[in-house]
Amino acid sequence: MTLRHTLVLVLAIALAACDKGPAAPQKGAGAPAGQPLLLAAEDVITVASSTLASGPVITGSVQPERRADLRAEVSTVVLQVLRESGDAVRRGDLLVRLDDTAIRDGLASAESANRAAAQAYEQAERQLERMKTLRASGMASAQQLEDAEVRRNNAQSDLEGAKTRVVLARQQLQRTEVRAPFDGIVSDRKVSAGDTAQVGKELLKVIDPASMRFEGLVSADNIGAVKAGQNVSFRVNGYPEQLFTGKVRRVNPAANATTRQVEVLVDFTGDKQPRLAGLYAEGHIETSTAASLMLPATALVRDGDRTSAWRVKDGKLQKATLAMGERDPRTGQYVLKEGLAEGDQVVRHPNALLKEGQLVQASTPPAPTKAASKEDAAPARN
Repeated sequence: MTLRHTLVLVLAIALAACDKGPAAPQKGAGAPAGQPLLLAAEDVITVASSTLASGPVITGSVQPERRADLRAEVSTVVLQVLRESGDAVRRGDLLVRLDDTAIRDGLASAESANRAAAQAYEQAERQLERMKTLRASGMASAQQLEDAEVRRNNAQSDLEGAKTRVVLARQQLQRTEVRAPFDGIVSDRKVSAGDTAQVGKELLKVIDPASMRFEGLVSADNIGAVKAGQNVSFRVNGYPEQLFTGKVRRVNPAANATTRQVEVLVDFTGDKQPRLAGLYAEGHIETSTAASLMLPATALVRDGDRTSAWRVKDGKLQKATLAMGERDPRTGQYVLKEGLAEGDQVVRHPNALLKEGQLVQASTPPAPTKAASKEDAAPARN
């Protein structure tokens, strides 16, 4: 190739490079050095002061305040179970029917004895009235009158005893029908048709899911700072994304002799409340609060024992070394001790491609295009 041809090729390459113009800024953390990093408003966090609550750990389970263990009150056989676990019930609904054959026979016998005692009492009462009349006319002795009065009193006692036996038999008959004590849900079915139900045997469990509370335990070492009315924040297994809140209702006056823990009852506050009983829960009782600078875990860069964050200042990135404190169990944010000041801005989701001194440019949404005018929108006429 001749020298003339070489000069023409170099000139063409130079002109082509000039036609491309300056490179546009690239968005994202992977922008090359020397080009601005575009950051939207949601990509930046402003360091601000927040209230940090601290206090002892509380662990336990969510349990209903209204719960009933329905047990057999008569020894008989289970005829029918009308509800299954999970079924909703209304107060007074029939849940279990027990065999009442023998009890009905006993009730019939008691009612028959009651009628006989009533007749004997009426006869003794009439006899006493006749003796009183005869005694007044001198035709009966005082001993005869006294004997008639004793027979009337004995008949009256027999009648009262017969009435009591009838009431007891009717009560026994009613106990063969196990009914729901309140509106709720059957949480556990213990028997089936054909089972023998001895007195005290558990038949069903009914709970009220609207009466849930947190029954927790606190170490006796920290119980001195706990009192009624304090706020509690906790998480419940099965609801990982929700943070529940409550208030201490009561602190048990005695510690468990084995575990040395004290029971604390916590009422739910707010609209959020689990509907399942027995779930494990863990949280903190807010016995003290303090204002502290907070940063979320997503903004932190961990490098061994060192923790840092990328600060946006004067249009550039600066890597700030931080001294961090404890983590707030309610929000998951960490206490910031040193390295940043209130009002500083840091990158929300940093990565390994960020560089010290890299230029930063705020990205702005594109301006809306002007609507076409009526003349432009109208169809052309021939």
